[in-house]
Amino acid sequence: MKLPSIYILSICLFTSLTRFIIETTAFNLTLPHQHPDPEAVAEDVKRRVNASLSRRHLMSIQEKDQCQTGNPIDDCWRCNSNWANNRQRLADCAIGFGQGSLGGRGGQIYVVTDSSDYDPANPKPGTLRYGVIQDQPLWIIFSSNMVIKLKHELIFNSYKTIDGRGANVHITGNGCITLQYVSHIIIHNIHVHHCKPSGNTNIAASPTHVGWRGRSDGDGISIFGAQKIWIDHCSLSYCTDGLIDAIMGSTGITISNNHFTHHDEVMLLGHDDKYALDTGMQVTIAFNHFGQGLVQRMPRCRRGYIHVVNNDFTAWEMYAIGGSANPTINSQGNRYTAPTDDNAKEVTKRVDTNEGDWAGWNWRSDGDIMVNGAFFVPSGAGLSTQYSKASSVEPKSAGLIQQLTLNAGVFGDPSWFSIICTEMTVGAFLLRDSAEVGLALQPTPASRGPGPAVVMAITSE
Repeated sequence: MKLPSIYILSICLFTSLTRFIIETTAFNLTLPHQHPDPEAVAEDVKRRVNASLSRRHLMSIQEKDQCQTGNPIDDCWRCNSNWANNRQRLADCAIGFGQGSLGGRGGQIYVVTDSSDYDPANPKPGTLRYGVIQDQPLWIIFSSNMVIKLKHELIFNSYKTIDGRGANVHITGNGCITLQYVSHIIIHNIHVHHCKPSGNTNIAASPTHVGWRGRSDGDGISIFGAQKIWIDHCSLSYCTDGLIDAIMGSTGITISNNHFTHHDEVMLLGHDDKYALDTGMQVTIAFNHFGQGLVQRMPRCRRGYIHVVNNDFTAWEMYAIGGSANPTINSQGNRYTAPTDDNAKEVTKRVDTNEGDWAGWNWRSDGDIMVNGAFFVPSGAGLSTQYSKASSVEPKSAGLIQQLTLNAGVFGDPSWFSIICTEMTVGAFLLRDSAEVGLALQPTPASRGPGPAVVMAITSE
């Protein structure tokens, strides 16, 4: 039966209007944990950095408490020599949009004693997979150094912390880390590398749910419709797709103190130009070292509000920060070192967009240091008061970027040894770095007792 043309036209019109209504409605929705005043969050980050730097300067003058670095996250917990007996203190130390990420705070300590991953649908107690799928909050630590080669993607349940302090822990293999429709996750002091696509199999997502998973992209860390996520002091490299991708309405994210190396498309923030829910995405990128062998996407943004503050960009091959679909990018106190290629000096890239469209986007460089001919192309200046609050706090810390990012990545990362050898004249920093190598290699308190512990009933610290 042939349908009348007017009927076909009506169906097409209805479909188009429905999509428009959905996108318009989504644009006006507020995501869970989306902050109503992102500029205030940016202000708070700068206040914390400046306060921590001032505290370090004062302690230096008084020749005491040399542990202070000026990095407010590290200074929050590392100066306590008893940190291993108060691990959950770390949850108080996040800054930016991921502040308030609880992880497994208040829950039991779960000790990973088994590095195997033989059955993702029915994980064995003592494995990392068994811990991350549990329903209750857990603070997950490791009994010893280990390489966890995943058989398929590692799917998290909410309220989990992976705390690699005291051990040298590598996550690699198929799928790697997936944070899908979860909240309150902390991932700290972990190597994530050589992650490959996987899937088309059943994988446990909780103790009571095993579901069929399609093929994953091979991201190091995939954040999908998740909120209150904090990724800190990780070393990421050599993955098939992105090192960190956050999409599909994810928000309330802080990515801090990480070391990124040897990768093409480093970080994606935003699913698609037309996916309106990503307008509520809010991400803080702070104190990271974007190191050797990186090409682009540090990050690549769609929609949302992205605060890039006090990072060290060693080089790139194409560009550092890119975007489309009118994201707000607030770049403060970073050091951008351009490559030798004269055609790749620009920090920024508006992806597949003409200047008539992007001229009104709010992209700002405030107090950044440009090295080797690097330049940032701002836009939106004078068209909005979007940055009036954020820029009211002077980013004094840009000149101290080496100090603020010196310890980026996993504590005791082999790349630190070259830093230690080349910083012989720094004095106090050399002593601190040597101490951190010891911190990374010492066994965790849980590994010193008789026999392997799977769950220790420690409910508060």
